This record gives sequence, structure tokens and C-alpha cells, in this order.
Amino acid sequence: MNYNTILKNKYLVPVAICFVCICTAVYVFFFSSLIRQDDTYYLYIDNDDTCDSIFAKLEPNAKLFPMMGLKNLARHTSYENHIKTGRYAIKSGEGSLIVYRHLKNGLQSPVRLTIPSVRTIDRLAGEMSRKLMPDSTEFIEKLTDMDTCAKYGYDTATIVCMFIPETYEVYWNMSVDGFMDRMKKESDRFWNDSRKEKAERLQLSPEEVITLASIVDEETANNDEKPMIAGMYYNRLMLKNESNPKGMPLQADPTVKFALKQFELKRIYHNMLNTDSPYNTYKYAGLPPGPIRIPTVAGIDAVLNLVHHDYLYMCAKEDFSGKHNFASTYQEHLANASKYSKALNERGIN
Repeated sequence: MNYNTILKNKYLVPVAICFVCICTAVYVFFFSSLIRQDDTYYLYIDNDDTCDSIFAKLEPNAKLFPMMGLKNLARHTSYENHIKTGRYAIKSGEGSLIVYRHLKNGLQSPVRLTIPSVRTIDRLAGEMSRKLMPDSTEFIEKLTDMDTCAKYGYDTATIVCMFIPETYEVYWNMSVDGFMDRMKKESDRFWNDSRKEKAERLQLSPEEVITLASIVDEETANNDEKPMIAGMYYNRLMLKNESNPKGMPLQADPTVKFALKQFELKRIYHNMLNTDSPYNTYKYAGLPPGPIRIPTVAGIDAVLNLVHHDYLYMCAKEDFSGKHNFASTYQEHLANASKYSKALNERGIN
């Protein structure tokens, strides 16, 4: 071996060691898994976040060196001035370079949003604010604004008709306007030709179908019985004459609870029936101004596929099964009501 070969080998080993060390460092800082956990970690970035606050959210779940790599990538680029809000999925095994690219390019992960079958605008706004970036006051302002409701073809009493309680994939940082636009699109899709034709045959608008469905849903959780209950209320609604142009009063107990805003009531007393509210269907004939809750899809379809019968009355069964006794005459109804009242008294239910 000559001198030049010895000299070359002398420097080659340190160079190779340095190269391996650099590669190892690059791998550890930028390509090794950023998060400690084995499952996916979700990072939420909102309008108030800065680089420091984002790092503070990540650090409890991140490994030291990959976190240092992410900080260096962010601080040596323009990320501070181009922070994109959103919900970002950071998977186990993803290094800081991949995570940084996702954050910088706004490659967020969608959320599965389920519209809840709730009774009030406040509850809907609260549920949405827990799932999406805007707070509940932003939702309430839009849902109670007459101009906003009119834009979508509703008023403040019927705007909830636009919300079909199904599950959708949306982005966490969507605006309230974007959310409303999406719900309108989904509502239009839900009201396909088949459902529209069924509503027309019943001489009801989609909003009236949904309002009736909300009452049916409040009456029972038994989906099998809902078409029967829908048929009973429909009979009352259609029992019109010159003295009752809106039909027979629906006399639905859930509408009294809604008028009183006392949803926990187990029993409706006579003095409550005089509550002066357009939602009180004992006092005012016809449907209330809007739904008393966001009805389920089962409730809506129960109205559209209601059972045609001659029943005009119903009363909860005395066995507390959640089902009902139906009657065609008031005398039969009084007998059913007496049995149920006796069962309530025996159980001490007020």
C-alpha cells in the first residue's frame, strides 16, 4: 500500500463517520416520529394561535429532537406569517418535515359532524361549537337573524328545518356561513323527488312535514309506532271546516312543554293548557310556527309514510312501555286516559 492510499484512507474514515452522524441527525430531527403515542394525535389551530402557542400544544405529546426540528423549520421560514387554522392529524411515524408541510399547506383532516336532534337553537349552537371552531354566539347570531334565515328560504322559527340530523364530513375551521351553506346543500339533497312527492300527496310543505315530525319524535322513541302517531295527528290536521279552517287542535303535550320551556315535565296539568304561545297546540289549531326540535330522519319518514286510519286520539299506555292506546271516539279516549292517569297516581308521578 503506497503513501497516497494510506493518506486517503486516513481521511476517509472521519469523513464517513461525519456523514453517518449528519444523516442520523437529519433522520432524528426531521424524519423520525414526532409524537410519542402510537395512535393519531389531532392538533387544533385556531385564529388566535401563534408559532409559540402551536408548539405549546404539541410539546406534551412530542419527542424532544423531532420537536426541535419542527421549531427550526418553522422559524427559518415564513410560517409565522402564514399560519393556517384547522384540525391536523399527526400520525405515529410521521416526522417533523411531513408535519410541517401539512401545517404550512393547510392539509387538515376533516371531522365527522353529526347534527343532533335537539330542542332549541341554544343547544344546537352549543353542540356545533364543541365540534367546530366558531363559538356558540356566532351560531346563535346567524340562526336568529331574520335576513340570514330569509337567505336560505326560512324564518327564525323554521330555520331548524334546514338541519337534517345525519353525519357529515366537514372541516373544523369552516365559518358559520360555510356551515349554513353546507346544511342547505344537504337539506336540498335530502328532499329528493320521492320525498317531495310524498309531501305533496299529503298537502304538506317540507317545513310542515318536519314540524309534524318533531311532535311525533317527542311523543315516542319507538320508530315502529311513529307512522301511527303521525297518522293520528294528520287526521286532526285535516279535519277542517268553516269554524276550524286550520283543522282540529293537535293538542300535543310536547308543544306545551316547548311553550313553557320545561322539557323535563312528566305530566301536563289543565292550567298549563292555557299557556299563551303559538306553540301551544291546545290553544291554537294547526301546526305550531316551526319544529319543537330537530326531528330524526325516522320521524320525518314516518310522517311521509304515515299510516292512514280513523284514529283521532291517543294516550300513553298505562304499562309505561312507551307505546300508546289509540281511539276513534272521545269516549274511548277518556277511558284510556283514565287508566293512564291512575297508573301515574299509583307511581306518584307529578
